Amino acid sequence: MDGVLVVDKPEGLTSHDVVAAARRLLGEKRIGHTGTLDPLATGVLPLACGRATRLVRFLSASDKDYEATILFGVTTDTLDITGQETGRSGATPSRGALLAAMQSLEGEQMQVPPAYSAKKVGGRRAYDFARRDEPVELAAVPVRVSRLELLEFGDDRCRVSLTCSAGFYVRALVRDIGARCGTGACLEALRRTRSGDFTLEEAIPFDALHGGTAVRGAGPVERREEGRAGPADLETLLIPMEDLLPRMPAVTVTAEGLARVSHGQHVRPVDLAGPQPSGAAEWVRLLDAGGALVGLGTPQRLSGFLHPEVVLI
Repeated sequence: MDGVLVVDKPEGLTSHDVVAAARRLLGEKRIGHTGTLDPLATGVLPLACGRATRLVRFLSASDKDYEATILFGVTTDTLDITGQETGRSGATPSRGALLAAMQSLEGEQMQVPPAYSAKKVGGRRAYDFARRDEPVELAAVPVRVSRLELLEFGDDRCRVSLTCSAGFYVRALVRDIGARCGTGACLEALRRTRSGDFTLEEAIPFDALHGGTAVRGAGPVERREEGRAGPADLETLLIPMEDLLPRMPAVTVTAEGLARVSHGQHVRPVDLAGPQPSGAAEWVRLLDAGGALVGLGTPQRLSGFLHPEVVLI
């Protein structure tokens, strides 16, 4: 089974829990997710299956959409409601102060990741230091918030919607909003509604891996009398390889070009069934005559060749 299965991850499970359940059901060891969701978080978790695991670095590099609930007046060591409380001001910002803080955090910025994160420091995960109460300094990294909107605001909470770059921590955004408002804040709830080209509309409920019907969308799960969904059920919901990375330009290779791709050899202009894509694309999808994705190539500017950096056959 080669492709991507989009799961609506429930609260309380790790991303690895979802991967493990999919491996058991599908009998496929080669499954990996395209971007971790904390146990608190729910929503879109794309699982790359089979040969699609070779595309994880491309699938995980895209922007993501979230809806987050922020609790004001409380800070924790993990920056979310599941952590140990480190401070309580009991204060709530004014609407104007909140909007100003949000506006200041839009665009390109340097973000300090949470101490409880998978960022590596000296070869160790940051959360290893944090769990042992060992001091750790995390370097700020460049991130981007291209959209940050206030959806609801009342009492000591608000709900926001945002679009951010890969590698962005919503928990850190909440920390920074609380600091700029002068009240402190922590993340109370988080839902990912989009990861790159994958959305909730394409997602199946996690229950489909443990007894529910495999139906796309965020609605309730219907139980089947005969038991849990099987590989055949989920295969129909698998997003095929040829539909992945649609924003990447594509070329079709000839039979000779296909042979060269399979051996990792340069694909020459004569090996293409049509012209190369124009522009300055860094990567090009290589398709066979039937439209199947057989590799990803990088243009060689001087020679005009395409080098198959990722071979999928």
